[in-house]
Amino acid sequence: MSFRGVFGACSSALAAGILAAAVIALASGLSAQRMPTALGPGGIGALTEVAPQGFVGSAACADCHAQETRAWLSSQHAHAMARAEPQTVLGNFDDARVTHQGSAARFFRDGARYMVEIEGADGKTAAFEITDTFGVHPLQQYLVTFPDGRRQALPFAYDTRPAAEGGQRWFHLYPDQAIAPSDVLHWTGMQQNWNFMCAECHSTALRKNYDAAANRFDTQFSEISIGCEACHGPARGHVDWAAGKRDGQTPHKGFASVAAVRPAADWAIDPATGSPAHGVARPAGDMVETCARCHARRGIFSEDWRPGAPLTQTHLPTFLSAGLFEADGTMQDEVFNDHSFKQSLMYARGVTCGDCHEPHSATLRAPGSTVCAQCHLPEKFASEAHTGHAPGPKAPDCISCHMPARTYMVVDKRHDHSFRIPRPDLSARLGTPNACTDCHADKSAGWAAEAIARWHGPERKGFQTWAQAFHEARRGDPAAREGLIRLATTVETPAIVRATAVNELRALPAMATEEAVQKALADPDPLVRIAAVQAMAGQPPDMRWRRLSPLLADPVAGVRIEVANQLADQALAGLSAADRDLLAAGFRAYEAAQRLNADRPEGRSNLGGFLLRRGDVAGAEAEFRAGLKLQPDLPALAVNLADLYRVTGREREAQDVLERSIKANPGAAAPRHALALGLIRQKRYAEALDQLRRAYELEPQTPRYAYVYAVALQSLGRPKEAATVTSAALRRSPYDADLLMLALNSALGAGDVARARDAAAKLALLRPDDAEIARLAARLR
Repeated sequence: MSFRGVFGACSSALAAGILAAAVIALASGLSAQRMPTALGPGGIGALTEVAPQGFVGSAACADCHAQETRAWLSSQHAHAMARAEPQTVLGNFDDARVTHQGSAARFFRDGARYMVEIEGADGKTAAFEITDTFGVHPLQQYLVTFPDGRRQALPFAYDTRPAAEGGQRWFHLYPDQAIAPSDVLHWTGMQQNWNFMCAECHSTALRKNYDAAANRFDTQFSEISIGCEACHGPARGHVDWAAGKRDGQTPHKGFASVAAVRPAADWAIDPATGSPAHGVARPAGDMVETCARCHARRGIFSEDWRPGAPLTQTHLPTFLSAGLFEADGTMQDEVFNDHSFKQSLMYARGVTCGDCHEPHSATLRAPGSTVCAQCHLPEKFASEAHTGHAPGPKAPDCISCHMPARTYMVVDKRHDHSFRIPRPDLSARLGTPNACTDCHADKSAGWAAEAIARWHGPERKGFQTWAQAFHEARRGDPAAREGLIRLATTVETPAIVRATAVNELRALPAMATEEAVQKALADPDPLVRIAAVQAMAGQPPDMRWRRLSPLLADPVAGVRIEVANQLADQALAGLSAADRDLLAAGFRAYEAAQRLNADRPEGRSNLGGFLLRRGDVAGAEAEFRAGLKLQPDLPALAVNLADLYRVTGREREAQDVLERSIKANPGAAAPRHALALGLIRQKRYAEALDQLRRAYELEPQTPRYAYVYAVALQSLGRPKEAATVTSAALRRSPYDADLLMLALNSALGAGDVARARDAAAKLALLRPDDAEIARLAARLR
């Protein structure tokens, strides 16, 4: 499993769903109800007694930065988290009762304490004290602190919007699901754990402090909420500088590091286009990277973040992966704003978050779409010639057309920040969303595409041109290869798109793919280099060492750590002293990154796999077993442990692990498939076939399960059933190489030339460098 397994959502079975990131994302517009504005001990901006060295607290900034402090106090950042007190709690605790699909909660007061009566981890109803508030608008969540240091987010949140907008009510965050106490989504489960899921982006200078041996947290922060130093870094040196000579010789005015400052921009509008004629160079480590720390879908591998560094120095952003983003790059799951914005032409031209949002209050610099008029001529873009709609109060504006919204957490409406041109023509072809039919829900995408063609002509222009390639790649279609290579190797393509293209190319091996990956290893953007390093998985050891070892000295930690992961099976003996030191340092860094996330079964699994490749079987076993202790019903971890037992000759123990996993999670396919392989090794074919069938039926969309089941059927003299399974699987996965090879052999054996021709033609596209396949396809034409 790759380094991305714990840090990049949805890139593996273990990673799926763990990066919902902050339980509530911050948005502009703060509810004024009972929000404290005082700075000082115990209040907003107060420094805790356990603050890391160098931190002073936001209250220390107020005297010199009064205007910024006032703006910050009005922001959601200042109120992202607080102790549960009368001035911070917005919910109704007047014996309020709420029910949801068989579960219920009662919110009440016990003297000064805020309480909830709700089902606990044991399935029994009990009263719990609420210790903290979490967020303010449009919803507020509440945390319960347990004796082992865990803070857990309750499943019922309070809608803080005005009653006229549907607010002032309790509601369940998973309205369509009944969540049992054994479910990881239960409020006492790991997916609702503040320490890992939320804390870094709702507090300042967080240290998770997980004790793996005791399975406890001692999580600490310098401020309970998001203070000045969350973005500017520790300010002790700056405060000392301000109290001293304030000379021009002290770097960064006493800060250890600062976000890079963008050169002066010329946003003068070209009357012909209605937009600025010029862009501006974007320095590395600018304001956008500071915001990305919390406004990106990402994982963390180091708590030593500092402004001015690329995000990949301490965090690993996800790619534009299926399930998170639509094929055209628009947001699908809860991914926040960074990945969307970095796909935009505005980002490419040098625009930063602060050009539209005042950094301290987080409010727009002008209301609504008038913020766009800072750089675009309203009269040009509000015209009927541009929008196709007559001007008026109901006419669409910049935001409705270029920043379509989705609602998350039931009531939290968020706008896509990729600023893309509406493309209903892509919707008609690829099924992607578009702003036109978001509004005209009763119309088809084809109808909208025809309307836009009437207004603007048949040629569709736009900066984002990757929908087709990503759509084909997600289908496994080899037609995607050329487009992906073009995206991956064109420097003008946004880096997040280049990285995604490299990642998608892993499924389409070819000499051309290999050349593109090799070029990406030297890409100027670290996320692209990380994708290229990961794409080297499975290559021969000597090739991996030759191509990856130079990156052990990469300036970005995320790259070095992934290189160490890919070189885990490289022996230190025989290397030069310099290479040995670099590789050993990389190994230590990778292990430290996983141990930072030892509270997660994914982190344990990653470390176990790494140690196993390093030859530490006992260490790997301990990590796999620890991961299963954290989440006993996690199928992928059980399979990993069973594989370890198998390769070390402990077949009986492997079978026991898999059988326990099946009992704990009977709906999981992976342990059944793995168990079947073990039964085949024991020549228990009837039992094995039953488990293969169950795995296939539980997860028919996984080509491997269909392929192995079909091969087993064929081997047991049931070719018709095998052909039926293969055909059905190929309808779901028409470009799976193993299934195509099976279909090809079956067709050739049956003398079915048409079916053999189709399979061979697809295989030739999948494996363009395979001369034998090419000759066979040519003969069958």
